[in-house]
This record gives sequence, structure tokens and C-alpha cells, in this order.
Amino acid sequence: MGAYETYEQAFAGVTAPFAMVDLDALRANGSEMLGRAGGKPIRIASKSVRCRDLLNRILATDPGFRGLLTFTLPETLWLAREGLGDLLLAYPTADRGALAELAALETDAPPIVMVDSTEHLDLITSATGGRRVRVCIDLDAGWWPLAGRLKIGPKRSPVHTPADAVALARQIVARPGLELAGLMAYEGHIAGVGDRPRGRPVRGRMIGLMQRRSAAELAERRAAAVAAIQQVAPVGLVNGGGTGSLHTTGLENAVTELTAGSGFYAPRLFDEYSAFSLRPAAMFAMPVVRRPGPGVATVLGGGYPASGGAGADRLPWPELPEGLELDPLEGAGEVQTPVSGPAASGLEIGDNVYFRHAKAGELCERFDTLHLVEGGRVVDQVPTYRGEGKAFL
Repeated sequence: MGAYETYEQAFAGVTAPFAMVDLDALRANGSEMLGRAGGKPIRIASKSVRCRDLLNRILATDPGFRGLLTFTLPETLWLAREGLGDLLLAYPTADRGALAELAALETDAPPIVMVDSTEHLDLITSATGGRRVRVCIDLDAGWWPLAGRLKIGPKRSPVHTPADAVALARQIVARPGLELAGLMAYEGHIAGVGDRPRGRPVRGRMIGLMQRRSAAELAERRAAAVAAIQQVAPVGLVNGGGTGSLHTTGLENAVTELTAGSGFYAPRLFDEYSAFSLRPAAMFAMPVVRRPGPGVATVLGGGYPASGGAGADRLPWPELPEGLELDPLEGAGEVQTPVSGPAASGLEIGDNVYFRHAKAGELCERFDTLHLVEGGRVVDQVPTYRGEGKAFL
């Protein structure tokens, strides 16, 4: 029995639309990532999972998964109140109320907040009244191949050089209440960009060359920044990497832990990497509601584009049954999505089409629950963040 038939049998009593996660595939992806991490612990990116039940399941799977990388301070505080610990906030916050709540937490190891400027330090100190807050410096991981005239990588932190990092570290330790807990550098242009884009082999070779050169430069600069900061204050946490760069960032001696999240679900964009292969674990099912003509079936809804630069690669893709494709003129629509291809002729009204989202956790913003499949049968139904009444961004 093929994957489509297995899922259709498992979900025979479930009415689409619905979202699902295959636990067997999720665990296989986790094992693959641990293998590439080279023995370094992996912190789970909560934004790529957005389901508290699955976060707990992953953490319990293997001791190699340790802690969470969160994406907003209110989310972080909620997870802390729900009993999850070892929390590192990946992005700076300007939420004064949440900062005051953070400072009031009664715990020996409160969540760590990301900073990249003295303005962040001023805001934290003002909002917390000088009470204890642990902070982490966000080091820019971008590659500047033309002496600062060209930058490749996400537009994140202004802290680029070891000297920049040391200057900010000195500002942190000079302020009562602030504690320097770590350094983070996320190489999004390596970890989040595939070097095997569909139908663009020349672009793929250029991406691969860029990533190799950038990884070498970053490894040297990150190590220098860590060594320099250690002269100011002891720092035990150095975070780096992402799903797409575990195997390279994990080789850096200066890095103490890695981060990954998208790899658990293996969304469509992660098909475009040459160094590893993951199993699709998260999908959403939409029912066929029309047969407008020969070789075409139309499903209800489906227009769930992913964030990032607008383009066809941000659209969900009809994964099962195999042999379907989106209509190039209509794409994935708000209330209906036509699909064509060899498999379309065999679809009947009421059949499901299983789509993969382009990115990972954003899928959970569309559904209240995830149906969990294991061994070809539905074994549980668990709430997403949205299903628990939470919408953090």
C-alpha cells in the first residue's frame, strides 16, 4: 500500500480540511539531524513546531534535544509557565510588560533574552527596574565579501565583528541586573537556503560556493568573537546553525549547541538541499469538491502561502497522490485550488489531496489541531498553539 492509500485509510473517519503529522517520519528526521550534529545538543526552534505537545514529545525522544529557541517573549513566558525550561528567545523584544513579567519570574534559570544594541539594554533596564535579566548577544552571521559593500544573509544584528561583540559585552556587564549568558549567530543564508533549487542548477552551484566560503569565514569570526567575549565575562552558551547547516556548524569548536526546527516537519523548501534528505512529516488535507473538466480536480481552500520573498516556491504543494501540480495561473487559492496532472483524473468528489507547506510551523497557524499518525493509523489529536488560543505573531 502506498503512502496516499495508507493516509486515506487512516483518515477514513476524519473530515477534511485537517492537518497531520506522521510521528514515524518526524522521529526519522530527528535521528537524521542528531547524526549531522556531530554530538552537539540541538535546541528546538519552537516557531517551526508551534505545538506544545510535539515540543514535549521531541524533547523526550533523545537527550540530544535540549532546550527551546523561542520567537516572542509572551510565547516564552507562556512556555515557562507551562513547565518548559531552558528557553532562549531568538529575537529582541520591545514588549515592556512582558519584560517586567520576565524579571518577576521566581526561578534560578529564567529565559534568556536576545540583544544586539545598547538600545535593547536601555529598554530592558527601564522595563525591569534593574532586576536580574539574562541576555544573549546576537552576532551577525552574514557574509560581507566586498569589504562591507555587499552583505549576504539575513538583515539581523548590527554586531558583526569581535570588537563589536566585546563592546556590547562590556556594556552588559557594566549594568546592574544584566547578566551575559551567551552568544548566538544564525547563518540563515546557509541553514535556510537550499543549494539544489528546482530547475536552476547554475544557481545551485553559485549558492553552494557562497555557502562554503561564508561558512569558513563565519567559523573563524565566531571563534574570535567567543574568545574575545570570554575576556570580559564567562559565557557558557554559544548557539549556531539551523536545520540546513547542522553538519557544518557542528564542526566548530567554539559552538556549544545547535538549533533546528524545520527539519522535524520537513516542509517543501527543505527538499532543495544536497547534503541531506528528510521525510515529509507534516501535511494538510483538503477535500476534492469539483471536477471542472478532464484531468483537473479542484479542492476546497489551500491558499496558505509561506512568509519570505513572494514567489511560487512559497506556495503549498500537492504532495499526495503523486503526480499532481498546481495550476500556474491560479496557484493555491483562498477558497479553492485546482490541481492537474496524471493523478487528477483518478480523484473523485470527497477524496483528499495532501499538501506540504513551503515552511514549517506556519502551517499550525491555520489549524487548531494536529492529527498524529503512527504505524499507519491515527493515534492522537493534539492542539497547536492556535488550538490553545495562542497567536504570538
